[in-house]
Amino acid sequence: MPVTKKWGLFVGLGISLILLGFSACIDTVFVTLASTIFIGFVLIVGGAAQLFHAFAVKDWGGFFFSLIAGLLYILAGVFIIQEPVAGATMITLFASACFIVAGITRCIMAVKHRALHGWGIILFSGLISLVVGFCLYFTLPWSGLWLIGTFVAVELIISGMSWLQLGLALRRSQAS
Repeated sequence: MPVTKKWGLFVGLGISLILLGFSACIDTVFVTLASTIFIGFVLIVGGAAQLFHAFAVKDWGGFFFSLIAGLLYILAGVFIIQEPVAGATMITLFASACFIVAGITRCIMAVKHRALHGWGIILFSGLISLVVGFCLYFTLPWSGLWLIGTFVAVELIISGMSWLQLGLALRRSQAS
């Protein structure tokens, strides 16, 4: 059966994700904390896998580093689960730093290439990244409570819109 005949599944997935995204918008703090706790569990599982690997290949020269990395993953995971607000704040601090570095990089790139058409758009996007990064930083710890949940909500909505659009396009192509 061609995929065009299953257009309704794509539309259904899109609508579901959009609804989940708007639900996440209602309580971004809850979504942030739940996501942070999930990240903590993922770190613990990753750390356990790293420890298992370290002991499974003990003869390898990287045993000590593998062991330390596994323990650090587990410690970070436990810390994040025990203190999800602090964990979310640290993740937000990291995101803030990434936005600031990306903004500075784009601004420098735009100025260096100002002879090129469209350099102003690159400069503008760099300035926006800088503003977002500094706003997140200067509003810590409060921004740490809503940032991750907002990112999850926006991702669900945008993803849902793309699946919905694809499903409707498949429907139109089936009708042709």
